[in-house]
Amino acid sequence: MTGTDPVSGQQNDDGQSPLSLGTAAARNLSTTTKTPPQMQSITSRWLLRLLPWVQATGGAYRVNRRLTYQLGDGLVTFSNTGSTVRVIPGELCELPALRGFDDTSVLEGLAERFEQREYAPGEVIAEAGSPTDEIVLIAHGKVNKLGTGPYGERTELGVLAGGEHFGGQLLADGEATWEFTAKAVTPCTVLTLSRQSAREVVDRSDALRTHLARVGTASQGAHNADGESEVAVASGHAGEPDLPGTFVDYELKPREYELSVAQTVLRVHSRVADLYNEPMDQTEQQLRLTIQELREEQEKELVTNPDFGLLPNADLRQRIHTRTGPPTPDDMDELLSLVWKDPGFFLAHPRAIAAFGRECSRRGLYPASVDIGGHQVPAWRGVPMFPCNKLPMSGSRTTSIMLMRTGEANQGVVGLHQTGLPDEYEPGLSVRFMGINEKALISYLVSTYYSAAVLVPDALAVLDDVETGREG
Repeated sequence: MTGTDPVSGQQNDDGQSPLSLGTAAARNLSTTTKTPPQMQSITSRWLLRLLPWVQATGGAYRVNRRLTYQLGDGLVTFSNTGSTVRVIPGELCELPALRGFDDTSVLEGLAERFEQREYAPGEVIAEAGSPTDEIVLIAHGKVNKLGTGPYGERTELGVLAGGEHFGGQLLADGEATWEFTAKAVTPCTVLTLSRQSAREVVDRSDALRTHLARVGTASQGAHNADGESEVAVASGHAGEPDLPGTFVDYELKPREYELSVAQTVLRVHSRVADLYNEPMDQTEQQLRLTIQELREEQEKELVTNPDFGLLPNADLRQRIHTRTGPPTPDDMDELLSLVWKDPGFFLAHPRAIAAFGRECSRRGLYPASVDIGGHQVPAWRGVPMFPCNKLPMSGSRTTSIMLMRTGEANQGVVGLHQTGLPDEYEPGLSVRFMGINEKALISYLVSTYYSAAVLVPDALAVLDDVETGREG
């Protein structure tokens, strides 16, 4: 039975009137202990913390480089209807022999002649030493490039994946041979253009024949292994030979990075700001959470923005693919070989870090962590690996891992901002009072300006097609 006090309305479980004030009534007179407003979307934002920030006066930052000749290939894009895949005609200009060719009708004629083929894992697509008899575009899947070592053993030269291609040299060189064996690692869909079909289009187009002849005779200029214009230097000589004269040529149209912006208008009712500021300032808390969201958006843009984001703007020669799917120690070593000059840190989705840990455990490896400002951070070969959920995760749970060198002095990756803004609240972020409207709403314009720049291509490398799904 229970009893109820007729005065206080309190009751207890044994049916007796309470002998003291109950907690429910007492709380009406107490001061509740509160937390500031919490927000789950706040992350560690390691990229913003680790990038060296450079002042971009005038809102722009120009990266002057030594003249570089265009080397390597681009990526080809496809369209599909159901299981039928077609190459987009204009994308054929990513083939070195067709770069700069703009006759749409001829490109359409070439695109129509590509045939779709499917290969199972382990099947050979091209054999080293045999004549190059077709152009191969990889629409889906992974392909190993295999060569022969100095003692006749089979050696892996690299991995090709969707959008990459080989055999394009047959357009300009009819006597070319395959320099490597291409073998499917996963189920592959490829588009192929035979030598005969390519020759039919070439024979019908004066413009294409002229273009290919110009490509075959064009002199690109002496350059080093990185594609930079050569600087002539004499070494190892004796006596008094004539020394070479030289100069360092620069790019005539260097890239400029303009600061991007993330903005919002924060509105607070004057009644809230006037009456409900104890024990916490309402405007201050609204502003704190708004700034947190802007900073999250800033980091996302630094990773994924198509104009200046690090992931889409990494040099194509600095992108590699995982050998088997999950990120293995071998893949991470390959990534380190691309940013071997003072690598700073890896940036990976938390699921990718977990997948790498599973691969290490499977091999019996237990990489040591490193101390970063009191945080124990996982590392590989002594290079810390920081989590970043802004790296995109596909529906099939594949993502990318980035490795970078940072700082102007190291010709690395830098963040760009401008400080000294009007009404600056934090470096590179301003909060400007916009007035009070007829509805008594106080408005503040919150703005942050930022960008990022890769000073030289080998400061950033990307491991693509990183599978993070758990095995059953």
